[in-house]
Amino acid sequence: MTTSQRTDPMIGRLIDDRYEVRSRIARGGMATVYLATDQRLERRVAIKVMHGHLADDSNFRNRFVQEARSAARLADPHVVSVFDQGQDSDLAYLVMEYLPGITLRDLLRDHGKLTPRQVVDIMDAVTSGLAAAHRAGIIHRDLKPENVLLADDGRIKISDFGLARAASANTATGQSLLGTIAYLSPELVTRGIADARSDIYALGIMMYEMLTGEQPYKGEQPMQIAYQHANESVPRPSVVNPSVPDPLDDLVLWATERSPDERPSDARELLERLREVEKQLGFGAATSAHSPTMLMPAAVPISDTAEFTQALTSANMATDPVAPADATSSLRATTARRRRKGWWILALVLLLAVASGGTGWYFGAGPGSQVVLPSLINSTPEDAKATLTELGLQFEQGEEYSFDVAAGLVSSTVPAPGSQIDRDATITLNVSLGRQSVDVPALTGMAQKDVETFLSDNRLTLGTVDQQFHDEVAPGAVIAAVDPATETDYSGGGTIPQGETLNLAVSVGEIPNVVGLSPDAARTAFKESGLVVSDDVTQRFSDDIDKGLVLSATLPEGIVRPNDTVSLVVSKGVDLVAVPDVVGHNVAAAKKALEDAGFTVKVVSDIAEPNWGSPLLSVDSTDPVAGKSLRRGSTVTITAYLFEEAP
Repeated sequence: MTTSQRTDPMIGRLIDDRYEVRSRIARGGMATVYLATDQRLERRVAIKVMHGHLADDSNFRNRFVQEARSAARLADPHVVSVFDQGQDSDLAYLVMEYLPGITLRDLLRDHGKLTPRQVVDIMDAVTSGLAAAHRAGIIHRDLKPENVLLADDGRIKISDFGLARAASANTATGQSLLGTIAYLSPELVTRGIADARSDIYALGIMMYEMLTGEQPYKGEQPMQIAYQHANESVPRPSVVNPSVPDPLDDLVLWATERSPDERPSDARELLERLREVEKQLGFGAATSAHSPTMLMPAAVPISDTAEFTQALTSANMATDPVAPADATSSLRATTARRRRKGWWILALVLLLAVASGGTGWYFGAGPGSQVVLPSLINSTPEDAKATLTELGLQFEQGEEYSFDVAAGLVSSTVPAPGSQIDRDATITLNVSLGRQSVDVPALTGMAQKDVETFLSDNRLTLGTVDQQFHDEVAPGAVIAAVDPATETDYSGGGTIPQGETLNLAVSVGEIPNVVGLSPDAARTAFKESGLVVSDDVTQRFSDDIDKGLVLSATLPEGIVRPNDTVSLVVSKGVDLVAVPDVVGHNVAAAKKALEDAGFTVKVVSDIAEPNWGSPLLSVDSTDPVAGKSLRRGSTVTITAYLFEEAP
């Protein structure tokens, strides 16, 4: 179990006296998703828990509840099912169907572009699920590869309806643009308006990315990408990948037209055209809108994206290129063939039973019979081996890193759970080594966006971003990166397990130097840097700064951040003091008067070892003379004589 799993207070918690949290699956900007056990129904579920700091925000709470209501209205095999939603003490939570597997983003990250057949199969399922949403009057508003789940058993589903809303409420506010900028439609960028056709645009961008391995628009800043969405047309995918068939080229261009009126009106219309393309390309009959898309046989084990792609390709190659147009007739014909085949098999078995009773025993209940491999994921190796032994199966143990399964527990099996296998077959039990460690480079001085890309690419979570003034680190660059769970500083690099969170401190540049400026100019400089200037002004004498100009600024102790308050110290000019008139005074009294005025006193007298306190010893003159203004601390020389010797 990773450090973050051990320190996550949710692990082991029983939510609403029903859902026992097992491990953390993923963390996003709004909520964290955990794997949990529904103790009432004895099944694994995914439970989405809103971040505590958002619980008091009514907008976030409403959006959280909206996700539950939107998804719950959709009873479709291509939409992640929502089972429950509620509030437990300080937690707002959402209970969903648990789908072990990968996302479309994972597949694209590891394999780049996909084959046309793979693209069509995935898009058929995604568009079917979206068509169900559009029929229910719901638009998704945040379609992207991260929200397309590819389950280990071949199912494909759309998730995360957190931004969904009724299609009739199409006017967006500033918060409507929370979707990923790479998939936002031109009307969302320019007018903040979204309807079903905005979802179609996002599907078109996703299709382009699957066919080419890259997004059509790139830029250093989000606004550059948004500008391209609003002002440019998506190019044909075949420009990047010449192997893309013309019908898919045309489909992408139709879905990504800049004008919503020129796109398909909803996902149903796009799905109809997609299935026409399937037939044109010889991919076989389209999948029924009422049955789940299966990209691979259920017996194919999926342990990583490479195996997923291999299984996907194998399933596609096995598909009959020509299928009956009438799905009902096809199903009836298939059933009849299976029934005839079943009678032949039954006759053969009976014949063999008559010939040899031992053969019947061997295939019916003996070593030759087959068993269904149960799911052993998250079991201890000992429990898994005991289960296999009871089923008459052999086993061998392997190891692998796992993002979802804690170290020391079974993370996968080969074959996969649900496979029908012969007794005495050998099952590979892969035991989790925990999450794989990531080598972190020195992050200090790296641009924030580069650090965020590194975290995303390596399945690390971005925590808080603390903006700070810094004299040595350039604006927008990272000052420090700290794991809040272990308080480990990775500014200089190190090794960290996947799934951990890093809080960043990011520089906003130097604090402005306002010494010698007028107070108004200093206030302007501070405000432009994001600092607040106090109305309180301190005045001090200065030998170097002219009167009325800023001498210095008083800053908060320690780290200075935007919106901190600073105050100005203004020069009163040089500190001048007039020389007092001490001529004729006793030397000791004169000396004290001059020192009290801030001067250093030098006494000149012809008397050897004089007694300055003698009443007969008085001041004859001062240099400078009385009334002369000098800087405080200057030296005044007095000449003394004996009173009785005065002329």
